[in-house]
Amino acid sequence: MRTHYCGSVNESHIGQEITLCGWVHRRRDHGGVIFLDMRDREGIAQVVFDPDTVESFAKAERVRSEYVLQIKGFVRARPDGTTNDDMATGKVEILGKDLTILNAAETPPFPLDGYVDVGEDTRLKYRFMDLRRPEMLNKLMFRSKVTSFIRNYMDQNGFMDVETPILTRATPEGARDYLVPSRTHAGSFFALPQSPQLFKQLLMVSGVDRYYQIAKCFRDEDLRADRQPEFTQVDVEMSYMDDEAIMNMMEGMVSSMFSQLLEQDLGAFPRMTYAEAMQRYGSDKPDLRIPLELVDVADLMDSVEFKVFAGPAKDPKGRVAALKVTGGAELSRKQIDEYTKFVGIYGAKGLAWIKVNELEKGAEGLQSPIVKFLGEEVALNIMSRLGAANGDIVFFGADQEKVVNEALGALRCKVGEDLNLYTCDWAPMWVVDFPMFEELDGGALTAIHHPFTAPSCSPEELKAAPEKALSRAYDMVLNGTELGGGSIRIHEADMQKAVFEILGIDEAEQQNKFGFLLDALKFGCPPHGGLAFGLDRLVMLMTGASTIREVIAFPKTQSASCALTHAPGDVDSKQLRELSIKVRKPESEKKEG
Repeated sequence: MRTHYCGSVNESHIGQEITLCGWVHRRRDHGGVIFLDMRDREGIAQVVFDPDTVESFAKAERVRSEYVLQIKGFVRARPDGTTNDDMATGKVEILGKDLTILNAAETPPFPLDGYVDVGEDTRLKYRFMDLRRPEMLNKLMFRSKVTSFIRNYMDQNGFMDVETPILTRATPEGARDYLVPSRTHAGSFFALPQSPQLFKQLLMVSGVDRYYQIAKCFRDEDLRADRQPEFTQVDVEMSYMDDEAIMNMMEGMVSSMFSQLLEQDLGAFPRMTYAEAMQRYGSDKPDLRIPLELVDVADLMDSVEFKVFAGPAKDPKGRVAALKVTGGAELSRKQIDEYTKFVGIYGAKGLAWIKVNELEKGAEGLQSPIVKFLGEEVALNIMSRLGAANGDIVFFGADQEKVVNEALGALRCKVGEDLNLYTCDWAPMWVVDFPMFEELDGGALTAIHHPFTAPSCSPEELKAAPEKALSRAYDMVLNGTELGGGSIRIHEADMQKAVFEILGIDEAEQQNKFGFLLDALKFGCPPHGGLAFGLDRLVMLMTGASTIREVIAFPKTQSASCALTHAPGDVDSKQLRELSIKVRKPESEKKEG
């Protein structure tokens, strides 16, 4: 039905007769001459109809935005002074000779021919229209290029694309599972996979050696800008490779991807331990574009009378840290109050600060309500440690270590964004040497990553001091966002059992939930490891989108529902009976009834 895409027409086609198909992006009537901007996935082309083509001109008068047309005509150069350098087709136009209306269209729920501030609910309800917009189509096209690049890279490096089951059983991946009732096994349930973790490890036992999959995963968890109940990850696993070899392989893939698709050189990927990242940046995914760091000052605060600082300074689980912002003394009190509210989101009870006006005047040159509580000596020692200068502001965090890290770590990024302190466009890195476990309220331990991650010690050393054990895990971070996380896996049954025991999983539960894995580890499992990238998150960063919903064709809302299809929905009683399920209404609905 067409010879060319609208966006592909250029000067090389001048004089040729072509056929285009697409939507009317915009219609303009200029004193007897009608201009139609025709749009398809490749771009926009300008078509001109004059009264000489009587029948087609009459049709062109009738068409409106989003009509679907087929147009035949001749390509010609645009007249002098009418070219548009912002369009790929801006030097040519098509003189329309024949127009066929393939389908009419009602008035769109929102304009597609320019930027309008449309609510996301409306955009998701009419997603099929929203995706027609060039900026949305371009994101989907770019996503396709990313997945194509990944497949080619994996193929060239000897990886096999292997599909793993979608209907499986629940595994401890840190979030709630989506459950699927079984009709043939009444009262039993499948779980949709949170990741293909165990299956890809079994593939290493099977001799696949190098595996990858662009896999759908599901997690029933609270949603944020970078979370969806169903998401896509690039899943990778390989045998007989250590941490460094795996990181180098994946670093090469991402560097090549940015170079080929964005013409960007990411440069080196520095390695940083988890402990150093938390100490310097308060985050295990620090944004290295921002030249601000947290500095410990507890040793300078432990003797002050001000309990807000002295208490956490003396507490082994507390932290007192400072964040110097160069030139930040210009911040208004209103802005500081806004930052105080911001850190409250992360559990901070307040935000102390000192403005450095005239350091040469000693304490008199420091502006802050807390200086009098610290005393001149302590205040000036803090300024010296931070290397503070006139015009700076220093923010303080004093609380439990986790609260201080989360609050000041987030504040660091917020201030960096607000004051545009970025020193570069892209800042990749690896975070390594994560703890194996973290302590929950009540003292129980849980795996930082997952219980199949190998520790950097023997089973005996792990059992003796699990809280001190480090894992052989690694996260790739870009601009403060975790692109992917992975680890060397446990490949020996004794070590896997030791980890299960530390996590409070007794032998009966081990056999019930993971018997198949423990059996596999007994039959010659090779050393192996891998990594999983969040594809949606990667494309979001590369396209500059604000959320992953912008790079997913049909995403869910923040309440995990589909505005387009109205899923999840009710099912009829017959289906429920077949599944041996009876729905119990919440008490609130019973009372309303």
